[in-house]
Amino acid sequence: MDFNFTEEQDMVRDGLSRLVREEYDWETRRGVVNSDSGWRPEIWARLAELGILGMPFSEEDGGFGGGAVDAMVVMEELGKGLVVEPFVPTVVCAGGFLKHAGTDAQKEEHIGGIVDGSRIFAFAYAEPQGRYDYADLQTTAKKDGDGYTLNGHKAVVIGAPWASHLVVTARTSGEQRDHDGVSVFIVDKSADGVTTRDYPTFDGRMASEVYFENVSVPADGLLGEEGKALPLIERVADEAIAASCAEACGAMKVAHAMTVDYSRQRKQFGVPIGSFQVLQHRMVDMYTEYEQSVSLTYLATMKLDAPEKERKLAVSAAKVRLGQAAKYIGEEAIQIHGGMGVTDELAIGGYFKRLTIFKSEFGSIDHHMKRHIALSAQ
Repeated sequence: MDFNFTEEQDMVRDGLSRLVREEYDWETRRGVVNSDSGWRPEIWARLAELGILGMPFSEEDGGFGGGAVDAMVVMEELGKGLVVEPFVPTVVCAGGFLKHAGTDAQKEEHIGGIVDGSRIFAFAYAEPQGRYDYADLQTTAKKDGDGYTLNGHKAVVIGAPWASHLVVTARTSGEQRDHDGVSVFIVDKSADGVTTRDYPTFDGRMASEVYFENVSVPADGLLGEEGKALPLIERVADEAIAASCAEACGAMKVAHAMTVDYSRQRKQFGVPIGSFQVLQHRMVDMYTEYEQSVSLTYLATMKLDAPEKERKLAVSAAKVRLGQAAKYIGEEAIQIHGGMGVTDELAIGGYFKRLTIFKSEFGSIDHHMKRHIALSAQ
């Protein structure tokens, strides 16, 4: 199998790597995440100018004809810089819903804004009681004339403080955990009845608790078929997991490189600690974990268009293995750096935090282990 990237993908990687290296050093990022806004709109505009936000969309939809592999290339480079701008919520999640289920009118209305950076989305799917079950919904959307009335609460909506629109999952029929009766809507965040409580996350991003109180959603806000959206949600979530795995690979690579570099500088007993064989073995193990993670991320990404069971097996396998690798690499990096590794002043602490949060996004290690076992038994 050919694992080489195209010339265009290599060019995108080089350009994005340069942007992250020059514009996203650790001190700059610290200043950004500690600011009132928590992000840099000028970086988002630069990503639009470089064509990054339009890469995964087809030319027919106003993009540049790429796909999941292109998103993987982008996310790996963003992960190297711990970039906080909302690529996954906007491009991967909202873009995925529009690509797979959007009408021509919906695509025309929204994709152009995503590509040029003027329209930012957040994916509001998690609820306090849900625990990774996309069908466990207390948020409801009831028919109201031609449209719907939306009520409920969504938790930890990443990127929502910056979003202009939300992609919201809601129950339109059935009981709280039924697989049927789940629908997806595009909601203008400025609509009457939408309120948010914004806060920073442990790893430096921004999120919101989002509340809907009698929010009117027009008929053209419905994405896909009413009540039949669970398979669509699972597909888009799997695409988001694959993209997040690529981001984690980028973070792991930098965390390992920082640890090796530190071991060459830090001296104990008059010699660099990197000369101690036991630490050399641990850093080799870190590198092995990283390389295995890259391979599984490639596999999961290439399986995103496979039949449902095959896709789910590959994605869950990747999430389990990368979750374990993220824990190992993050903890080893901190152990070798010592106590100073968890301070805000040292960049390795930021990579540890991001890798720690990655383990639980879109399902924990245990959740995906159970999903993989259940699918394998079928």
